Amino acid sequence: MITTTESLYKLLNMKKIGILFGQERTFPQALVERINNKKPVGILAEPVSIDKVMQGEGNGYAVIFDRISQDVPFYRAFLKNAALCDTAVLNNPFWFSADEKFFNNCLATKINVPVPKTVILPSREMPPDTSENSFSNLTYPLDWDGIFNYVGFPAYMKPFAGGGWKSVYKIKDMDDFFIKHGETGELVMMLQEEIIFEEYYRCYCIGGKYVRIMPYEPRNPHHLRYVADFKPSEERLKMMEEIVLRINHYLGYDFNTVELAVRNGIPYAIDFCNPAPDADKNSVGEENFEWVVETAANYAIERAMEHKPGVDNLTWGEYIKRSASKKALY
Repeated sequence: MITTTESLYKLLNMKKIGILFGQERTFPQALVERINNKKPVGILAEPVSIDKVMQGEGNGYAVIFDRISQDVPFYRAFLKNAALCDTAVLNNPFWFSADEKFFNNCLATKINVPVPKTVILPSREMPPDTSENSFSNLTYPLDWDGIFNYVGFPAYMKPFAGGGWKSVYKIKDMDDFFIKHGETGELVMMLQEEIIFEEYYRCYCIGGKYVRIMPYEPRNPHHLRYVADFKPSEERLKMMEEIVLRINHYLGYDFNTVELAVRNGIPYAIDFCNPAPDADKNSVGEENFEWVVETAANYAIERAMEHKPGVDNLTWGEYIKRSASKKALY
């Protein structure tokens, strides 16, 4: 007798696509609905349901689309266990855990992607359970003249692993830096050259092959940032698409956004570690929302169809693959 939904899936030999999400509603609900409306043979989508997580045991999902584990450590642990049990987690939770924005900038310098001059700074306050003796290898004072001469002013200061425009400061000069850095507590910050741009774009990348380049104006209020009239040439569009694909091939993200600021005709990658990017209909607008729902639905179905039981179904980027095979990065 069939007593659970999971038993029904097994009986019907169905593959499940699960959506793991938090407070957002428009994108997860639309994604589930779009996948199911396509009626892919042997595939059904639903919100992920978790009633227990037992080590080394699967959860019945062929694919899980992750939208929230960056904020919920329990979910990240759940996803790593799921991945070990052959679920294709989008994005790879092991790489998602290891990645951060400063590393991405460092990687960009090795794959010929223009990025702003950037340095990382030790936290203003000592982390818990540390003392001055914990920092025996750190020179005090830092070479502030060298740092400021390299980055220049004005500049931006932001968490090296943050997101969502949290704790981001615009710095006008050295005195302004020391005042604002004094407010950052235990956060590890990056100091980054300001790119005075003529045009700015936010670019979805799904599956390492589908790209949507969206004019974006970060200086506008949040609800108006996608209201921008930049009109790139075909040549520039091709250049930006190539940069977006190169970045995501090396990082190995299934779903990410890359922000590009164009200065003197050169697109600089400003922010390209957004593995749970904004996809809310109310902020990205109707046309962009339609594209991301349709493309994400098709890609999730594609991954479900490719799913192989009992093996690793994660996406690994070129950086990891080349490092593992001991090939040169560049």
